[in-house]
Amino acid sequence: MFASAPTYAQEKAQEWNRNLIGWNLGNQFECSAPGQDGESMAIGNPDNADNAETAWGNPVVTKKTIKAVKDAGFNAIRIPVRWQCHITNPRAMSVSKTWIARIKEVVGWCLANDLKVIINVHHEKWLESTPYYKNKEENCQKLALLWMNIATEFANYDYRVAFAGTNEVHEPGKWGAPDAENLAVQNAYNQVFVDVVRATGGNNLKRNLLVQTYVCNPDFGINNGDFIVPTDIEGNGNDYMTVEFHYYNPYDYCGECKYFWWGEAYRQYGEISPTTEKNMTDFFDKVVNVWGKQGLGICIGEWGVTDHYKGDADKQHENMSYYCKTFVTEARKRGFSTFIWDNNKFGSGPEMFGIFDRERGMKVKSPWILKGLFNN
Repeated sequence: MFASAPTYAQEKAQEWNRNLIGWNLGNQFECSAPGQDGESMAIGNPDNADNAETAWGNPVVTKKTIKAVKDAGFNAIRIPVRWQCHITNPRAMSVSKTWIARIKEVVGWCLANDLKVIINVHHEKWLESTPYYKNKEENCQKLALLWMNIATEFANYDYRVAFAGTNEVHEPGKWGAPDAENLAVQNAYNQVFVDVVRATGGNNLKRNLLVQTYVCNPDFGINNGDFIVPTDIEGNGNDYMTVEFHYYNPYDYCGECKYFWWGEAYRQYGEISPTTEKNMTDFFDKVVNVWGKQGLGICIGEWGVTDHYKGDADKQHENMSYYCKTFVTEARKRGFSTFIWDNNKFGSGPEMFGIFDRERGMKVKSPWILKGLFNN
């Protein structure tokens, strides 16, 4: 039913993103094949690759997984996907029929729950880890073939489905400022992605396409013309294109756990991160002025607050609720979609972004996060 003529009218990108509070199906379909090094650049279809979705310790995704997300209040899901270990013909970048069928199955469950969906290429290490001129031509050719195959499979899916061209492209171990070479390669990836998806026709002619800043860090795209808006086909302008970035800011609070408090409203409880509410709202305003005013949609494809506490855990969880409420409220005011990261990891410390316990029937284990998202 989902590969038939569209029953949902296409929205322009800014409309597509407006009022979306989304969830990431993290550490699932972007896993490497069982037993394979997650940093491997190998392209192929190794033995047992069809079981990759459980390779990082999570159970298989079920209808119940998706329904629980919908029931919690989310209205969109981002599905990160690694394709490189499901390629049956590296020359053509052909995708395993088993793998594409599995992705379609989960997308179908999302659509059945009337959730918008983002599909991307995630942890394609051959692509993400080599943002150099010497690799640019070959990488662009491979990326074009891969997206031709993916886009063709989804060409007649309705407009609730969006595509995102790349993920966090960066030199291995280097998350800092890129040089001109890195930026040029990212811009080339974005243009190739738009060109090839549009060429597949069908609903892909006006499907919402998400293009990324380098390493999905907005600071590496919003200044000095670092990010070049791809040229879309005639008649589209910027109407069906979205800029995606990730926002774990301030990282010293959201990810690193250097600070246990955030925001001027919580200064009385302890030392807060130097980056506060005003930094967030000022930056969001800059995003509107630089990209929003060009007619581009804005998607914060990943964000989150790792669970970390010392001393008064209840009050610190309240503070996390406050961060989430502030973040989502300010993003929605400006028409940004937001997709919170959930990797099914729990405890106190870095990278503990779990919300739903997938091992226990999607039980909510971080209610303070949902409270911040939906009780505001």
